[in-house]
Amino acid sequence: MLNSINNAKQNDELLHRDIFKEDLIYQCSNFDVGEGGGVETYLASLFEHRPPEVSDRVIKSLNNVDQSQFKLLHLHSPDLLLQLTGECPTVFSVHNHSLYCPSGTKYLAGQRTICDRNFSYLGCTWGKLADKCGSRRPLRTLKELQNTHQLLDVLKKVKITFVANSEYVRQELIKNGVPSEQIVTLHCGISIPQITTAPLSLDIHQNHRILFVGRIVSDKGLEWLLKTLIHTNPQIQLDIAGEGWERPRLETLANTLGLSNRITWHGWCDRNTLNNLYEQCFAVIFPSVWPEPAGLVTLEAYSRYRPVIGSAVGGIPEHLRDGETGILVPGNDIKKLAGAIHDLYGDHQKSRHMGEQGHALLMKEFTMNAHVNNLRTIYAKTIAEFPSRAKKIYSIPQVK
Repeated sequence: MLNSINNAKQNDELLHRDIFKEDLIYQCSNFDVGEGGGVETYLASLFEHRPPEVSDRVIKSLNNVDQSQFKLLHLHSPDLLLQLTGECPTVFSVHNHSLYCPSGTKYLAGQRTICDRNFSYLGCTWGKLADKCGSRRPLRTLKELQNTHQLLDVLKKVKITFVANSEYVRQELIKNGVPSEQIVTLHCGISIPQITTAPLSLDIHQNHRILFVGRIVSDKGLEWLLKTLIHTNPQIQLDIAGEGWERPRLETLANTLGLSNRITWHGWCDRNTLNNLYEQCFAVIFPSVWPEPAGLVTLEAYSRYRPVIGSAVGGIPEHLRDGETGILVPGNDIKKLAGAIHDLYGDHQKSRHMGEQGHALLMKEFTMNAHVNNLRTIYAKTIAEFPSRAKKIYSIPQVK
């Protein structure tokens, strides 16, 4: 994957020096191509599995570019929607909630509950001020509200294909006014690790280790996991792989709870270190309290034959089959989460079987090869349905 990342970055620097090839599809994104998680990792995987009709270049801006020359544009950044002229077939991948939620979280921290509102100036302002949804700084709040209003206005006008990474996200788009016939659900895929992991052995199970992987921020539910850990068998050890602004506070909380000898804070981990942590655990805990649009942690665990204990929020249940590949629990429910951890802690065969079921599901439905094949079908349909003789089907006002 590293070569794919370097090639994409080098070609991006050369992008505007050469003439675009009209017979190719171009990825368009302001996100970097890398291994930082989320969209960055997804883009790196896309380039690693790039079919021949897709360019190895990334377009970061469509301003002052003749868009009629492209076979198709695949957008990944919301602001690029504002630069479309409607002169070529276009697909937009919806990776998160930022198109219809000013804070991008759909989570009301003050109430510890998922937001069920559609976007509105009044409702979202109240959500920020009273329910502690995202930033509450006045200027940033105003800018986020204006940006979301503008994006939703554009979404209702453009005649492009939206690719939602979960049915949850698709329904949120429909609720906020995007025509359902323009949206298709395509679940994410991952690249299979080159280092092979064996199914869960009894020796590894008796290490009594569980693993959290992700950014250490409030929405990821690590505080909930720490408060749950004190209600589990003292033999159970927690590995935490990730960094984030909440780490100092949560380290203090862990010490206050008397958990310092049961937790290892690994910080940001490279691929080899992370693979080793997956190998040493008997289960991966995915305790997000915000509605994860998709959640690749589940698939990463499956690729290492490990079961997942995850929150029943957002798109997570679309990857995690309760009782088969892992256990779903209600968000912020300490008793249920502790019970699920003990369930797998006390049963090696059950943990192993769930891990094997997860790996089989991954290989059947969620590999990057399968994802790219489905994406090519979407490309072909979008191109076939595009009125080739039309120009400037819609015109989006440029942001000043």
